[in-house]
Order: sequence, then C-alpha cells, then structure tokens
Amino acid sequence: MRELVSKSIDYIIRSLKDDLTVKSVADHFHYSEFHFARLFKAETGESVYAFIKRLKMDQSAIDLKLKHNKSITEIGSDYGYSPSNYSSAFKKHTAASPAQFRKTANAGKVNNPFYPARTDVFETYAAYDDRIKIEELPDLFVLYERMIGSYADIKENWLKFISKYREYFQSGARMLERFYDDPSVASPGSCICDLCLSVENSCPLENVTTIRGGRFAVYRYEGAIADIFCAVQGVFSVWLSQSRYEMRERYGLSIYREIEWDHNHVVMDLCIPIQ
Repeated sequence: MRELVSKSIDYIIRSLKDDLTVKSVADHFHYSEFHFARLFKAETGESVYAFIKRLKMDQSAIDLKLKHNKSITEIGSDYGYSPSNYSSAFKKHTAASPAQFRKTANAGKVNNPFYPARTDVFETYAAYDDRIKIEELPDLFVLYERMIGSYADIKENWLKFISKYREYFQSGARMLERFYDDPSVASPGSCICDLCLSVENSCPLENVTTIRGGRFAVYRYEGAIADIFCAVQGVFSVWLSQSRYEMRERYGLSIYREIEWDHNHVVMDLCIPIQ
C-alpha cells in the first residue's frame, strides 16, 4: 500500500498541470476509484482531491516566486484556474493574494517558519552566484523512505532511518534528501521529502528508485542546521529567480558531505536540476 501511494504521489507531482482527478489517478494505477481513494487517505491522512488541490497551490506559489517572466494569470491558468478562481483559491490557501505573495516573496527576506520570531535576510545574487557551480551529476540508485510532515522533524527521522537501514551504510554511500516543497509556502505538517541512501543496484529491498542525473546548479553549504532554511530560500528566491536557468524537475536535492549531529552542524550540497 505504501509503495502504491508513493508512486501515485510521484505521478501527481509530475502531472500537476494536467486535468487530474481522483479517477484519472486511480485509472493510471489500475485501481477502482473508491479503493484507491481509501488507500490514499489511510496512508496520507488526506483525500486525493485535497492533496492535488494543495499541491497545485503550493507549486503555483513557487512559480510566482521564481518565474518573473510569467504573469499571475498565466501561472493560474497553468494549473487549471481562471483568473478570479485562482485569486480566491490562492488567498484561501495562503491568506494573501497572488500579487501580495509575489511582492513579499521578492522582498529579499523571509519569515522563518521554524523560528517564528526570526526573519532571515538573503545575500545578493552575486554572493550566491560566486558559490554556485554548474555540474553534471550521475544517476543515483537509492534506498528511500518518503516523509510527509514537518521539515523540523528531519533530524529525528534521519536517526530512525539510519537505525533501520544500518547494514546498508557502506563505505562511500551518500545520504541525501529529495525535497518537493517550499516550507515558507507549504503547511508545516504536509511537506514531502524523501530520505535517501545511495546503494548498489543489487539492493533487494522494494523501496528503491533511481534519481535521474544531469545538469545541476550546486551550492555548497557549511554551517548550522538552523541556518539551512535561509540558505535554501536565498538560492531559490534570489539566485534561481534571477538566473537564466529554470528547474528541470519539481524537486531539489540536498547531498550531505559531513554531519555532526551532536553539534547540529552540516556540510552539504544543495543541488537544483536545471535546464
């Protein structure tokens, strides 16, 4: 059941700009609409319809931040909304109109959802650009578990993951996260993130997949775990939105190079698939 729901989420994420319905997703996996909807709700705690609607809003918010060359009307239309319907649906979802959200998102700072009293200020485009390298990354075959919840729980979830799959942590294995949501936009308890460990193709477990390689913008971060949010937001909101690149996939990758759990300190590469 978990693997079916995970694959259906992948399908929904890839197809957000299509005319998705509960039936069309169930049909894709050869399940009855009723049976699939019941399985999905049991696994995620959310109906398929609500999940699709939420992801459309969250992804459109990311587009408002990154795609300055597209109008609000065009972005709403991309996700199947008329101008008036998009504005009202977006405001209901975020408590701000699309225009207000876009203006706030481009203000050079962001409220930190993990520390409500804290406002993070971004660096300049040039500062980020100096530290970003464009690289060709290989395909990665990984063992993974999908987390739907708060990014604040990632450390705890990683420790559980490490304990559960300790025998697969071989020399040279990489720990990485594949993240789909912007925590400054998404509801805190509904962010989608895959905790991954690179493994050999011969790994006998079912929860394995290939993360496609290709061209990536790679930003090396070294510092406190508490400051990762600001670094990620700055790279996306400032560098990516002003660069000549667009995201190739609807996810980013965090590849860990060093982790000091006791000191909450990491060295990691933030990797954005670009075209």
